[in-house]
Amino acid sequence: MNDPIIIVGAGLSGIRAASLLTSKGIPCRVLEARSRIGGRVLSEPAGNGPDAGMYDLGPTWFWPEHETYIQNLISELSIPAFEQYTEGALLFEQTESQQAERHVLPEDAVEKSMRIAGGVRTLIDAVAETLPEGTVELHSSVKGVQMRDEGTVELEVEKPDGVKKIRAAAVILALPPRIAAGRIEFSPPLPQALSASLLEKPTWMGGHAKVVAVYDRPFWREEGFSGQAMSWAGPLQEIHDASPPAGNGALFGFFGIPAVTRRELGKDRILQLVLNQLKRLFGPAAEKPISLLYKDWSDDSLTTVEEDAERLAAFPEYGPPVNAGIWEKKLIFAGTETSPEHGGHLEGALRSAGRAVKEIVELE
Repeated sequence: MNDPIIIVGAGLSGIRAASLLTSKGIPCRVLEARSRIGGRVLSEPAGNGPDAGMYDLGPTWFWPEHETYIQNLISELSIPAFEQYTEGALLFEQTESQQAERHVLPEDAVEKSMRIAGGVRTLIDAVAETLPEGTVELHSSVKGVQMRDEGTVELEVEKPDGVKKIRAAAVILALPPRIAAGRIEFSPPLPQALSASLLEKPTWMGGHAKVVAVYDRPFWREEGFSGQAMSWAGPLQEIHDASPPAGNGALFGFFGIPAVTRRELGKDRILQLVLNQLKRLFGPAAEKPISLLYKDWSDDSLTTVEEDAERLAAFPEYGPPVNAGIWEKKLIFAGTETSPEHGGHLEGALRSAGRAVKEIVELE
């Protein structure tokens, strides 16, 4: 191949694909529209003093018993991980006026999940460090992909200094399928079946928001609570302990209210409702965190389209898009939504990267 492989998207799938290609001596470039790598992996700092930690506002866990790709990768990269804290009682809240019920689950009732020390961004950074300098190009938004007469592909890329044309032997699209289908102009157009296949894949996390409340210590543990809670009152439907292995404590939650309602309420009102709920569940100390982090993925235009704001009624059926037609062997799809196994998880992102690279190697 005289031209490089171009990877669109520097999330976990995109940078892992680049790392695998590099290890095989196949030149590649990664184009990322954001000002950072990671995509939906977003770990932000918060807390006080030397024990301040990094907290995940995107994916948080992996399950080593059956997610072998990520387990093997963090072992290979010597990335420390620790078990999700689940000791103690969990809470069930039915209404704001009723006291939450306290329950202690039988031993081994909760499947063991793991978290990465320093947040999932630690994994992103470690994979990125395996790439040659300059492989990832930030602030590079792909607007068009054109098939040339000689069989090569040309991308139209908007950069801070203007629009550039970049040639590629093939393109790996490592971004949400709906973003690829709706935001990139293909010439010739994608076959109807392929376009429909992309649009039918909801963006994982696309309609969700996440909040993390950081405290000086995990005080709920002292009172025999695991930090886990389920609520029908809201605004958080599901809450877990997000504390680092030592130092500050943290609680994080997923919202039960839909994206349209969050937009109507606004961030300030949403966060006040969160603090009210945490106080109801865990007492007055929970009302005054030292930091409060919030990310609404439904407002992230580089992650979601408007259709993703709708809440999913069931787990999507993910897998590789079908019927590429003339684009066969020129467009290859990665990203967690294209993995038939563990789609939506970090594991799915890694598996799809491996599959995409295998397809590239078969072109050689």
